[in-house]
Amino acid sequence: MRTWLWIGTLMICFVSGGASCARREPPMPFPPPPVALNETPSVEELATVMNRTSSIQQLSTNTATVEVLTMPNIPKLSATLSLQRERRFRLRASLPIVLGAGMDLGSNEDVFWFEVPEGMSKTLYYAEHEKYRQQLQRAILPVDPTWIMDALGLVQLDPSTVVAGPLKRADGKLEIRSVVQMPDGLYQRVYFLEAAAGYVTNQFLYSPDGRLIAQSTATNHRYYPEHQSALPHQVELHLTPTMGPPLGMKISIGTYAVNQLLSGDPQLFTMPQNASQAVDLTTLSGTANAVQATPATEYTADLRMAMPLRGTMQSSLR
Repeated sequence: MRTWLWIGTLMICFVSGGASCARREPPMPFPPPPVALNETPSVEELATVMNRTSSIQQLSTNTATVEVLTMPNIPKLSATLSLQRERRFRLRASLPIVLGAGMDLGSNEDVFWFEVPEGMSKTLYYAEHEKYRQQLQRAILPVDPTWIMDALGLVQLDPSTVVAGPLKRADGKLEIRSVVQMPDGLYQRVYFLEAAAGYVTNQFLYSPDGRLIAQSTATNHRYYPEHQSALPHQVELHLTPTMGPPLGMKISIGTYAVNQLLSGDPQLFTMPQNASQAVDLTTLSGTANAVQATPATEYTADLRMAMPLRGTMQSSLR
């Protein structure tokens, strides 16, 4: 049971998911970004603004904190974070001494991993990206783990994948829906964007059978004028996998170093090898109890918001 709790709460750091939280958020400390979109932007205009973050190839910080929303008894963790497109990622979070050593999450071009304390030793969980993609419907995590970069504001939009929108929502945000072809079928992805500045605030991912499986909420955006991009300094993540319990986590960042890696470690994106045992995550698929997932047609992103596109995507694909 302890092993599954670690898997459920730590692996969520790799995905583009996030949920609304009942906690009151602090006021936005950064000035708003400049206007980048007109009242009725086209898909191409929207993609141009969203894709400005392509100039950001690296992000790193030594001022991150992690909160495990699905395990509220765990205190806030101090963390360092480094990423480099396309698949290089590393998050190290320090746990209080009473809970043991810290956790280590990472990814490179070939494999992703997380290392956690198990008693007096460490266990390394890992999987090859391509092997994991082949079994997402059966996996303990429902999305490609490198999508953490999207949740942190680096999402890119291919206009040819957009099948609905942009539409103006009642709350003033823009909404678009795109499709993503994966080995096990066609996934649907919904984005909410700030209408004037064009940065993504919410993302929702639906499985081929229409279930909401991942969502993210990005807040506290700061505008970086040299890159004409706004990056969130707080991201909440939430997953609803077919196998295993729902998962939730919040990552907060104090300051970023943009296009710079603060760590001088040449092995920064190399999977550690000193754990006492290693477990291939592809061998764990289907071993947890399935949970009841909420169908897409019943999901509401926020009680004050309408259902994303009110399910129109499903009918348009038929």
